[in-house]
Amino acid sequence: MRARMAAYMLHARYDPRETTKAARRAFNQRFLDQVDPEGRLPEAERHRRAGAARRAYFTRLAYLSARKRRENR
Repeated sequence: MRARMAAYMLHARYDPRETTKAARRAFNQRFLDQVDPEGRLPEAERHRRAGAARRAYFTRLAYLSARKRRENR
């Protein structure tokens, strides 16, 4: 509860996009590194593939969540 209150106060005082900018950058960099660890692809292709990897990541999370909910029924 304390952490939630602190987060609400932080977001009330500062722009959340600014406070989470570094974390979002690192999260997105993970997918760029995954699809092109050596940085050899053209920039547009790297970003296209990273977008696909990001969608696969979130689709997998949704699948695992749905499977767990099904098991719990």
